[in-house]
Amino acid sequence: MSGHYSVLYRECMEALPLADGRIFVDGTLGGGGHSEGILKNSKGQLIAIDKDQAAIERCRKRLEPYRGRFTLVHDDFQNIKDILARLDVGAVDGALLDLGVSSFQLDEGERGFSYQKEAPLDMRMDRDNPLTAQTIVNTYEKRELIRIISTYGEEKFAARIADRILKNRPIMTTTQLAEIVREAIPAAARRTGGHPAKRTFQAIRIAVNGELDHLSGTTRDFIDILAPGGILAVITFHSLEDRAVKQAMRQAENPCTCPPDFPQCICGKKPLGKMITRKPILPSQEELEENNRSHSAKLRIFQKDTEA
Repeated sequence: MSGHYSVLYRECMEALPLADGRIFVDGTLGGGGHSEGILKNSKGQLIAIDKDQAAIERCRKRLEPYRGRFTLVHDDFQNIKDILARLDVGAVDGALLDLGVSSFQLDEGERGFSYQKEAPLDMRMDRDNPLTAQTIVNTYEKRELIRIISTYGEEKFAARIADRILKNRPIMTTTQLAEIVREAIPAAARRTGGHPAKRTFQAIRIAVNGELDHLSGTTRDFIDILAPGGILAVITFHSLEDRAVKQAMRQAENPCTCPPDFPQCICGKKPLGKMITRKPILPSQEELEENNRSHSAKLRIFQKDTEA
């Protein structure tokens, strides 16, 4: 299996209007697979964004054959409207978000994302971010640790894990934390559901990088910057991300705030487009067999109205 497999690649390429689109945005450059696909299968210009400077430099070489057709931006995709304003771009024909941690970040053990590799507790996607996993684990009070682990990790043993973390401070490495989490979870619960530290590591990573802080609003921002008929494709990897994206797309499709018993709409809020995917698109069996990191992936697609 390739460590740098672009999840739901074929489905994304089919969703985006590559045949006639002029400007595209990849808000999560990562390893560059989706960006390369957009450039390869279209004649348009690409704006590729990542808050990880290492991803920018790595993909500059990968995308070199398409020089002149792409712009790399070191920024957070949450700032998409400001980014386009700086580039003097009014609207885009297609946009893609592949949320969560990239394969490169997981494979670079020293970044501290993986519970399977010895490294300092870091987990920052943007290395200019002053907040690290080590800060959260060693300084946050018990109540906040429980909130983070239970909310972002959907971990039912969050209180036990928080207790164990407090008793074992200072915790400096990924393997230390993984072992502490493993010991906090009852033996019977460890036998299913994969590595016992998976949910806690996910939760802390989300907190470090603020991944869910503005996701609903950012999804709406991406819908706003679409040209009439434009397509937004979003890949999520856990239920909290998927829920935020789905709700934002549904609200854009039906923004009316009138009481349901009103005979007609008087709020004046018009639909911006429609969800193409009533149910999310899931990886094929072939992809699941080739890439175990795609197991929880879901793709949702929204199309802007042609008259929007």
